[in-house]
Amino acid sequence: MSKLIMNRRRLLATGAAFGTVPLFAPALRAQTAPIKVAGIHASPVENAWNSVLHAAMVAADAEGVIEYSFSEGVSATDYPRAMREYAEAGNALIVGEAYAVEREARVVAADYPDTAFFLGSSGEASGDNFGVFGTWNWEAAYLCGMLAGAMTTSGTVGSVGAIPIPEVNMLINGFADGAKATNPDVIHLVSFIGTFFDPPKAREAGLALIDSGADILFGERIGTADAAQERGIMAVGSMIDYTPRYPETVFANAMWSFRPLLDLALADVAAGNPVARNYTPESLMQNGGNDIFLVEGSAPEAAVKQMMDVREAIIAGTFDVPRNFDEPA
Repeated sequence: MSKLIMNRRRLLATGAAFGTVPLFAPALRAQTAPIKVAGIHASPVENAWNSVLHAAMVAADAEGVIEYSFSEGVSATDYPRAMREYAEAGNALIVGEAYAVEREARVVAADYPDTAFFLGSSGEASGDNFGVFGTWNWEAAYLCGMLAGAMTTSGTVGSVGAIPIPEVNMLINGFADGAKATNPDVIHLVSFIGTFFDPPKAREAGLALIDSGADILFGERIGTADAAQERGIMAVGSMIDYTPRYPETVFANAMWSFRPLLDLALADVAAGNPVARNYTPESLMQNGGNDIFLVEGSAPEAAVKQMMDVREAIIAGTFDVPRNFDEPA
């Protein structure tokens, strides 16, 4: 099948920015390229969320912007130790996730004031060196939901999520809101698997949703499309493009790009500026942080046109996708 990718990419002149920074450091030490960066991944880097972070840092390393090292599958009990070891090793920026270690991560950051920490978090930034970001591809999920609502024949769609934390909730709610925008009577079923990476468990959850009537699945977690493929129904992916793996199953993906967030954090680190802020707005569709990837010809033309009109309104700032952090019912 031919594919249509709808993706707005913002070209960020990271290399040029490094040459114009002041020689003094307001809070952290100014850095020259390549910046030494460590990634600490709680899940294997094949997990969709982690793979987006990993791919962005691998690309930055290949460009000579950073010098990247990483660990994967780091448990919550080992996470603070890994943070300390990478800080002791002289990394200027440590990228990771604080969701399971919110308090502990901030304690570590306070002990290493000359190291910048940039972690996915449901909390706020702290100190001078603890920056946070969230995953805001809920706008793209809304657009995918619009198509799902128009395409379902059973009148029921389903979502498989990890854990009902705010970012996951917002993503699933975005998909549900989009489905209801084109099909007000649609039924939306939700199942959480209780972990961030367990493809077999996500598959089982997906099968249960199909048994309950869902004929389109939104896979917030990897493994969901396996259930859809097994039962011969359509699926929507999240974070990354699942169509190469499931060419006859996944018709759309709610894509997320970490590179705009990473580049902004790197610019702050290069200048020696405090990173203690929330970088999440860089994930907005207006900033090139998320978008829909649609397989051409996979959805009715009228539904695609309606969705594209909304997409353009989001980009133009004339339509705001609702942000609902509540646990989906």
